Order: sequence, then structure tokens, then C-alpha cells
Amino acid sequence: MPFAAAVLISYLIGSIPSALIAGKILLGIDIRTVGSGNAGATNLYRLAGLRPYLAVLAADILKGYAAAAWVPNAAAASGIDGVHAMIACGLAAVTGHIFTIFAGFKGGKGVATAAGMMLALAPGPLLAAILVYLVILYFTSYVSLGSIGAAVSVPVTLVVSRFVLGVSVRVEIQVIAAMMALLILVTHRENIARLLKGEERKTEFFRKAR
Repeated sequence: MPFAAAVLISYLIGSIPSALIAGKILLGIDIRTVGSGNAGATNLYRLAGLRPYLAVLAADILKGYAAAAWVPNAAAASGIDGVHAMIACGLAAVTGHIFTIFAGFKGGKGVATAAGMMLALAPGPLLAAILVYLVILYFTSYVSLGSIGAAVSVPVTLVVSRFVLGVSVRVEIQVIAAMMALLILVTHRENIARLLKGEERKTEFFRKAR
């Protein structure tokens, strides 16, 4: 398979609008028209509950992981460095999730798909980021803040691993982790504004609504 085709396939995989499909099947609605208006798992959770949320979250993570870990193997004969291929395909999937061709280029914020991509590239830091996410979510009930904290923690963990712990980390992975953190900040710019104003909506995964 030509590498360009692998990137295109990765984009199409990322473009599968999991939350929108679930919303249509379970609720008969476009979830972008209700709740927070976001085509993501958290908005679906508020509308349909925990099980659909977990299913969509897993699907979105799998999109990023499949694009970064599996699709490049089909283009291995192209001679492109393996890590470079994984990054390109993973980035294509994240782009597809945010700008899905199947839903008018209006998708989700890319957190779960980016997590799947980083799971393929840097599983240790990604698992640490999940812990950061859960801790922040537990104490604040802000999904957006947890997502931002988790995204920022990945490049920080990679830097600490390389320069403090002496772990071998490729520069390309550090760069893409920083880029993904910046992208998550950009896609959450409205959430950040609401957090600063004290207007961000809480999501009670761990305890009853206040």
C-alpha cells in the first residue's frame, strides 16, 4: 500500500463519528444540537448514560491506536521510518476526528483519538496521563480540565523520562506529544474561558450530582 493511501485511510478511520452514530441510534438526535453541542463521548454521557459513553470512548481511542499502530504496517514497504509513519497516520486520524468528512467537518475535540495515538507511540506516559485525568476529574468533576491536564502531562513525562531518568525517547515522539497537548488546548479554548469564569459544567462520574 502506498504511504499516501495509508494516511488517507487513517484520516477516514478517525473520521468515523462514533458519538454521532451512537446519538442517532440510541436517541434519534444529532448530539451536536443538544447539551454542550460537542460531538464527543462526554456530551453523549450526559444524554445517554455511562455504557454508551464507555463504548464511544473505547471506539475513539481505538481509532487513534489503529491508525498509529496498524495502518503503517500496510505501508512498511514504502521505506518511511516506522515512527514517522505512525505519527503521520495517527495525526491523520486525530484530524479526521476533529474535522470528520462524514459530518460536515464538525467532529469532536480529539482527546480520545489522540490518546489512542499516544498509546501506540508512548504507552507509559499515556497510562500516566490517564491517571492524571482520573485524579483531576475525581477532585474537580471537570472533564475539560482533566483532559487538558492529561494532554499536558504526556510531553512533561517524556521530558522527565529522557532528561531525568535517562530513558531513551525519540525526539519526534516528544515533538508530537507537545503538538497534541497544544492541539487539545486549542480545541478546549472555549472550555478554558468558562473555567476561568467559573461557568464550566461539571460531570459527576464519581459521585452524585450536587
